[in-house]
Amino acid sequence: MKKILKKVGALLLTATMTLPLTACGSGSSDTPDTKKESSVSDTDSDNADTGSSEEQITLTIWHQSVADTDPVKKIIEDSVTEYHELHPNITIEQDGVTGEQYKTKIKTAFAAGEAPDISYMFSGGSFVKPYIDAEYLLPIDEYISEETKSKVLPGMLDGCTFDGKLYTLPTVTFLANLYCNTEMFDKAGAKLPTNWTELLDAVDKLNAAGYTPIMMGEKDRWPGMYWYDIVSARTAGNKALEEAFADPSKFNSEPFIQAAEKMQELVNAKAFNDNMMSMSYDEMVEGFAAGQGAMLFQANWVHPSIQAETAATKDKVTCISFPVIEGSAGSATEFSGGSSDGYYINANCEHPKEAVEYLCYLSEKIGRVGYQMGAGLPCWNTEGVDTSSLTKLDTESAALMETGTSYITWWDNIFPAEASETYKDLVAQLMAFKITPEEFAEGMSKLSPSEFY
Repeated sequence: MKKILKKVGALLLTATMTLPLTACGSGSSDTPDTKKESSVSDTDSDNADTGSSEEQITLTIWHQSVADTDPVKKIIEDSVTEYHELHPNITIEQDGVTGEQYKTKIKTAFAAGEAPDISYMFSGGSFVKPYIDAEYLLPIDEYISEETKSKVLPGMLDGCTFDGKLYTLPTVTFLANLYCNTEMFDKAGAKLPTNWTELLDAVDKLNAAGYTPIMMGEKDRWPGMYWYDIVSARTAGNKALEEAFADPSKFNSEPFIQAAEKMQELVNAKAFNDNMMSMSYDEMVEGFAAGQGAMLFQANWVHPSIQAETAATKDKVTCISFPVIEGSAGSATEFSGGSSDGYYINANCEHPKEAVEYLCYLSEKIGRVGYQMGAGLPCWNTEGVDTSSLTKLDTESAALMETGTSYITWWDNIFPAEASETYKDLVAQLMAFKITPEEFAEGMSKLSPSEFY
């Protein structure tokens, strides 16, 4: 599910005014007020006037935006209230749990025939494709107008389309960056790293100054996976990664063995916190925001936590491209990220038209308001969006994306589900020195290929 996204950073950096959202397929809009970011067509207005004379409809949506620092949580909550005001006959009931719990909950619900009308799905085929293949999810092409499609940035509908059918709309997109606490770097006399040698030098100097160089929460396994994702992109290059996804036997080759060696080199250099194997993702981000470590490699969804008023890191962090590895194929303009999660309609939804209309409303609202609030980089045309509240990290991340020559999304969203779990297990074993780099590469070579490359 590659995304080659151009000019996103320029859009983010130059937009200056707030424009209203439009209803799905609607060609008209109202002047926004301070309460609402939405507008309705003449038909919607007529429906609102009839009020209780219309059939009363309740739609359910499940999501994983539950943290108070996640801007999407408030956007969803606001959308529920606003949409009911615009459509008095429609009530939206929302419920959310955190990421890993959500995956279990949604899987169980679909298997039991108890899934909601609208479900959040993680980007990439390995998570959502089994639900599509099982015909649990509804293609929405017949409900989406060309006008709505035209407001989505070029290429962003590709990740929403399976077997030639559109299943969702994008929200915001993400880019993984190396976040550096400049205060700690300055006190340690360390340089922001541009290559692997400089990264190891920074690790040594930060350790000597009494700082934990890199925060890692490998209890949830996927944070370590992100590190191998990007390190192998630097040793092999994104083109070689794509070839390996299609033919996993290619993972048993020198660039991927070298990436595994680099991972263990970091552990040996005491780059990570001692309790990394028992620290969760949430604890990792909270720890970095509390000033417990000097570096964090994560996607730009961590910005709200890092920039929170109560965070020790507020205004003390910069984000940079992951360092290159001297003499290797990868470049600093090859990134992890560039994908968008979305919300999907239950194939058994009793009111699909109304569900898709809310899906359009919510997706664009997250895309515009979410980007405005630092929830991610835009997938929708953001011309006229007020960017005055964007943080330094938001603009830095957008500028990095502008330099990108290729993007590969998170590997657990590329591999088939079982292979994805095996990959995360292999990375955790590698970091714990339970397997050698050669054994890691051999294990990777036995994974099932991805049909998306």
